[in-house]
Amino acid sequence: MLIKKDIKVYAFVGPSGTGKSYRAQMVAGEYDIKYIIDDGILVRNNDIVAGSSAKKAPTKIETVKRALFKNEQQRKEMIKAFNKLKPKSVLILGTSDKMVEEIAKNLELPKIQKTIYITDVATEEEINNAKRVRTTEGKHVIPVPTFEIKKDFSGFLLDPLQIFKSKGMGEKPYISEKSIIRPTFSYMGKYTISDTVFRQIIEYIASKTDAVTQIIRVRVTKTEDGPSIYVEAEVKYGVNLVTKLNEFKEKCIKEIERQTTMNVVQMKIIAKKLTLPDNITN
Repeated sequence: MLIKKDIKVYAFVGPSGTGKSYRAQMVAGEYDIKYIIDDGILVRNNDIVAGSSAKKAPTKIETVKRALFKNEQQRKEMIKAFNKLKPKSVLILGTSDKMVEEIAKNLELPKIQKTIYITDVATEEEINNAKRVRTTEGKHVIPVPTFEIKKDFSGFLLDPLQIFKSKGMGEKPYISEKSIIRPTFSYMGKYTISDTVFRQIIEYIASKTDAVTQIIRVRVTKTEDGPSIYVEAEVKYGVNLVTKLNEFKEKCIKEIERQTTMNVVQMKIIAKKLTLPDNITN
């Protein structure tokens, strides 16, 4: 059971794909709400403090179950977080009055005292535009910065989205960072990245690096959190190996993550061979 029963519970309701997650922090700011429940996660000040995004679920049915906290372990984890954090208020996002009421009930929260509807904060044109993006591009918004969910959504189509408005719904300045993703269950199709792509990116960075003369071997081990990459390289004799290989590694990781959207879990580079100058070889 929750320790605090005087939590003020608000709801933000609108059909799927109408822009709720996009506007969640603006609405929360208007009512001075510090915590948001959205698709299985609890968000505070742009940080995920509990839960796991339902958008990562493999099917749409499983997504709905996670969003409603039907899983007992997931439900207990969230209740434990409420006990620990003791929020004064919370905003629950949902597609209907019935959905937000069920979430509140499953998490043993007090009765919802106020419901804000998407039509209260967005124009018909804005709602239709949001629906178009969801339908044609399969994109969803999560109300936290990209770095917060990068590990959990490695390999998903992730884009940062920063919003600044001089005024929110009231008079307060409004700055918000969010992430755009394409969920696992999207009907837009899947994509895979060949190990050859990783090698080609690494070889390209090597060609721009004086210290590395050749890439001998690249081995990629793919995990749920992202790829682990092992590289054997031929390096120039006389350079500071530790410094130069660390610089090379950082450049490789940055470029791989930029081009593939994958979170590189680990990258290990081994100097396997030296390129000697002519005066030594002769």
